[in-house]
Amino acid sequence: MSFLQRLTTGLTASKIGTDRFGNTYYESRKTWLGYGRKRRFVLYAGEPDPTTVPSEWHCWLHHVTDAPLSEQKRYPWQREHQRNLTGTAQAYRPPGHDYSGARRAPTAGDYEAWTPGG
Repeated sequence: MSFLQRLTTGLTASKIGTDRFGNTYYESRKTWLGYGRKRRFVLYAGEPDPTTVPSEWHCWLHHVTDAPLSEQKRYPWQREHQRNLTGTAQAYRPPGHDYSGARRAPTAGDYEAWTPGG
């Protein structure tokens, strides 16, 4: 964060909290004209990547809740939040993808190719 951004954020906004990824969340001190409510924003830890915002804070940022939800796991089936991995080596690649060995299961034999006029 630049010095100017740190200064203006400190003067015009209140710090609300920090998530487990180090992102810091702020809310403006005044209601914005034309916006009708206080502006909420995030300063990312490291590289700006919106997919690192967990769902608990996403709700608060978009004015769905008045206060951020707790970051505790509530159900055993819930998984830990992870950023979008598209374009990285960890991205999902289905069987048959060129980067996964380009091998897929053979068809079951019930597939018949369409031919025009046939």
